[in-house]
Amino acid sequence: MKKIILGIWVFCAMVLVPVHTVRAQNSEIGACVGTTFYMGELNPTKLFAQPGLAAGLVYRYNLSPRWALKADFLFGKVSGSDALTNNGYERNLSFFSPITEFSVVAELNFLKLYNTVGQNHFAPYIFAGLTVFSFNPKAQYTDGTVYELQSLGTEGQGLEDMPKKYSLTSVAIPFGIGLRVNIGRYVCIGAEWGFRYTFTDHLDDVGGRYYDNDLLREQRGDIIANMADRTPELIDPTTGVPRPLHQAGEQRGNNTTHDIYSFAGATVTVKIGNADRTCDLKKSRKRH
Repeated sequence: MKKIILGIWVFCAMVLVPVHTVRAQNSEIGACVGTTFYMGELNPTKLFAQPGLAAGLVYRYNLSPRWALKADFLFGKVSGSDALTNNGYERNLSFFSPITEFSVVAELNFLKLYNTVGQNHFAPYIFAGLTVFSFNPKAQYTDGTVYELQSLGTEGQGLEDMPKKYSLTSVAIPFGIGLRVNIGRYVCIGAEWGFRYTFTDHLDDVGGRYYDNDLLREQRGDIIANMADRTPELIDPTTGVPRPLHQAGEQRGNNTTHDIYSFAGATVTVKIGNADRTCDLKKSRKRH
């Protein structure tokens, strides 16, 4: 899947480079609003599980009736929980995280899209590009206190002979589908659904193996040790006692895959600039 996504992105870039004749160039600015959700260790398969609100700003530059470049600045929130997704894991882990992203994508309209009378006014499209985003996974402890998980080093990050703490900034490949409709000459409304295939496995703070809980408690304290392995918060229904801690080295997450988050929503943009501007190098120049 990773190779397919990267291939789409490279293809879009290659097609855009040789564009020399551009008609009906114009720019659009506007806003988007919608919902986000996450897929990873704490939600492996369910679409729109624990959705969060998202909103942002949009800028689009129409290269031609077929192609456009779009940049967006988006704010949202994602979350996940073993308990709510019933994924079969007895980890009792959960998280929520703010997301701030900046994306640049290429859009390919299936139909030529115009804003002039008598021309086609709507078009479905696909898109792919590049995203830079920041995140900060957090979780609520049993006493109601919210902790930032990356700083805790729940998988032993930062301790001797362990990897350093993961970065809270990463990149992703955005891709998806959408529909645009021009309303008159100056307004465009649309709907879009896209995924961000990230290059981090710690969007949810779950990506490796359990660190020795006794050593973690000794070196970093009770709170961090308890947040790293929350299995004892679960009560065994047959015995009525808390479930035991995981052994050091047991799988806590799947470090062979990366996390994904998604945005689905609506956009409204207003056209600015000269919609009739053309740049046709084949036209002969006037002699002075």
